[in-house]
Amino acid sequence: MDNTSTPITPRVLRVEEAARALGIGRSLVYDLIRSGRLRSFKVGSRRLIPASAIDEAIATLTEEAA
Repeated sequence: MDNTSTPITPRVLRVEEAARALGIGRSLVYDLIRSGRLRSFKVGSRRLIPASAIDEAIATLTEEAA
């Protein structure tokens, strides 16, 4: 058996990770979620953001800025 492991790419991000990925603060991530420009869901008390939602949010914000 091979002991090398392939890194797993996260499919969901915590708010702090999404903020880091977007280069913004946590409160702005929550503002984007509240405004519907960033998809998220809750699991228990945790708010999670699908990794694909990061690219969607960037596209939306870019279109709004144009």
